[in-house]
Amino acid sequence: MSKKINFPIKENIDPNTGSLSFPIHQTSAFLMPEGERYRYSRELNPTVEELGRIIAILEKTEAATCFASGMGAISTTLFTLAKPGSTILIHRDTFARTYKLVTEFMARWGVKAIVPDLGNDALVNAASKADVVFLESITNPILRVYDVEAVAREIHRNNGILVVDETFATPINQSASDLGADVVIQSLSKFISGHNDVIGGSAAGNREIISRIDNFRRTLGTTMDPNTAFLTLRGIKTLKTRMAQINASALEIAGKLRKMPGFSHIRHPGLPDHPDHDIARRSLRGFGGVVTFDLNISGDPLAAMKKMEIVTPANTLGGVNSTISHPSTMSHRSLSEKEKLELGVKKETFRLSVGLEDPEAIIEDLKKMVA
Repeated sequence: MSKKINFPIKENIDPNTGSLSFPIHQTSAFLMPEGERYRYSRELNPTVEELGRIIAILEKTEAATCFASGMGAISTTLFTLAKPGSTILIHRDTFARTYKLVTEFMARWGVKAIVPDLGNDALVNAASKADVVFLESITNPILRVYDVEAVAREIHRNNGILVVDETFATPINQSASDLGADVVIQSLSKFISGHNDVIGGSAAGNREIISRIDNFRRTLGTTMDPNTAFLTLRGIKTLKTRMAQINASALEIAGKLRKMPGFSHIRHPGLPDHPDHDIARRSLRGFGGVVTFDLNISGDPLAAMKKMEIVTPANTLGGVNSTISHPSTMSHRSLSEKEKLELGVKKETFRLSVGLEDPEAIIEDLKKMVA
């Protein structure tokens, strides 16, 4: 499973036409009984199936299944793996909707959440107490890097299951399956599709566990449409090249922000003073395209965000165009002020997703925030 992935990954050729791009099968159903394999697109669609095949190659797993969103992948996976009486360990510094799903919504069904103190030591020490551990290998938006390998050792002592959200790392920068993850989650809306034009998610793992997750997906209806699958397949063709540029640009920008007046608390896994830099160097092949920082100004932080001309204020990340978000009022707006402060998400905190623009142009644009 640790073999090198050759890019671009070759799509299956359509046997009827010889089309080099796998076609969009825009249909709700298929001819029966000839369509015994493909009955109804909510259950299985050839274009979505082809994307799953490519995702499994990317993640170095036996199988993968795709969803209508990243949250669709997360919720379907966790409801498949947990049952009343189960315990799920989740770290506090994760995407707010994922955190609320586990700690509030799933609690109504008798699933107990274990929420350790922040940091690697607390997470690793608590892992063996859970039936399922859910972690983001690079957290949103604080950019802590969790030790997937150490957590995997602990959760597997009691035959538990490790689910890793690898969205910020991408399969280019990390192979969570090689580090012991049982299920690898992606928000395909982000770096993998890369063009800010789709919403999708995936779960990858061994055939047995993905078969269970996929069967529940068919029941819940968290199904990806074939157009989304086609656009995501297109994005994957340039994923390695895009991430090479994004990795380099983000590290350069993070380093320069540390020396610029008006910017503080610069967070990026590639910086030597990052609290998890040693883990990042060991477990990542690249440090990713997200930089988080605090803005030291007296005025309205949202107004400062709108001063830029190249970087776009938006509640997303991972596209070819750089975007910036304000977690306190965007991705983590559902948390209380106390919960935000515990994570380090302050009113002056911003999350920058670096795109393919010249890094110097991005830096010049960021300066406008403090002008």
